[in-house]
Amino acid sequence: MSSPTLYAVVPAAGVGARMGADIPKQYLSLNGQTILQHTLSGLANYSALKQIVVPIAAHDAWFAQQAIAQHEKIQTCEGGAERFESVLNGLNHLLDSGVDEHAWVMVHDVARPCLRHADIDKLISQGSEQGAILAMEVRDTMKRTDSSGAIINTVDRNQLWHALTSQLAPLGVLQRAISQCVAQGVNITDEASALEFIGLHPNVVAGHPSNIKVTRPEDLELAEFFLAHQPNPKR
Repeated sequence: MSSPTLYAVVPAAGVGARMGADIPKQYLSLNGQTILQHTLSGLANYSALKQIVVPIAAHDAWFAQQAIAQHEKIQTCEGGAERFESVLNGLNHLLDSGVDEHAWVMVHDVARPCLRHADIDKLISQGSEQGAILAMEVRDTMKRTDSSGAIINTVDRNQLWHALTSQLAPLGVLQRAISQCVAQGVNITDEASALEFIGLHPNVVAGHPSNIKVTRPEDLELAEFFLAHQPNPKR
């Protein structure tokens, strides 16, 4: 896929309960800025991205205070109770704004502030009409357990990948895929799972290990380290 004009949806309506903080985790401080500020500014500085839609909670009291909220590429819409609802709202916002359904859209987790521009380049170059996702090949021995934590068996790690974001697809295709999953009550764990449900086979693109998701308090220190060594243009 060659040099497309990109749009992005960055769902940011969650509360991040596993962080144990009194504010949504995307507004926690990381190297002097919020996680959300790092994530969105990194995306906004990627020249091929034309617009970034950020679905936020209806009563979000923090987003408007972020410097990035005033960026010309940033628009917001109301998010949903679940991540997939926020993503669908963001996709519908783009379509309702007149964006062509054949345009490319990438969905990125707001809690992944260390995305490298080089990984977006790879995602674009290796993407297909069926979509593409950043992922990391499983390196460790994988175990399946029962509900009590006892090992049942060892899982063959060959051709197993950890799914990351960004995840890329044509706008209309992804909107229809998620809509069909919602209509049929299918569990949507990421955008690729929705594409798979309608019979597509997105490409897996090896991403950089620094593209971590800040989920627990101990992840903040690791993200700070990666951001300090981030090769993206200065923000």
